[in-house]
Amino acid sequence: MTRRVDLALHLVTDDRLNADALLSIVDAAVDGGVTVVQLRDKRVSAAELIRRARMLSDVIAGRVPLLIDDRVDVALAAIDAGARVDGVHLGQNDIPPTTARRVLGPDAVIGWTANTAAHLQAAHAMPDGTLDYLGVGVIRPTITKPDHPPALGIEGFAERAAATPLACVAIGGVGPDDVAALRRAGAAGVAVVSAISGAADPAAAARAFAVAASGRGSDTADGAVR
Repeated sequence: MTRRVDLALHLVTDDRLNADALLSIVDAAVDGGVTVVQLRDKRVSAAELIRRARMLSDVIAGRVPLLIDDRVDVALAAIDAGARVDGVHLGQNDIPPTTARRVLGPDAVIGWTANTAAHLQAAHAMPDGTLDYLGVGVIRPTITKPDHPPALGIEGFAERAAATPLACVAIGGVGPDDVAALRRAGAAGVAVVSAISGAADPAAAARAFAVAASGRGSDTADGAVR
């Protein structure tokens, strides 16, 4: 397997932002230490998502991977249009990760939301190499996803992470003060939305998460998928 990605800090874009604000925040956040950017916007058309993916690709300029949430079709179209898109993050209601792997190829990064024991069982039933990581949460209730499942808390996350060999990224209401505990609980990284996008200084907010992640010791995950 040739894929390698640092999962330590995902910025999931906030669909309440206009395009100009999106680009500015992502640029600053990557400068601050974000290691993966996920473009997520359920409110706009496919054509607009493709346009935003192309613009984000230009702004990121290969500094970190760019993933598209939910939409394999948008990822493919953006690639066809010349954007650098490194993969997708899929939810339980999206196309199967096995299909995404087949159409995106062996080098794409593919993440999958898995919040329950049944989701973990389904992930384990997929062929080896289908998934690069799991998004597990929510850790705490969050306004950015009002239809989220019941909050796991750090202990609930630890149970999920211990039950799978796949890298787990914690999402949902996570702040910098949670990072060390989540890493001890088995998190390969964390994913955030408003804690960075809604900050007065997105670069500083990203830096706070990155500094917290860099304090990991030998008993924590290394944050990379190989």
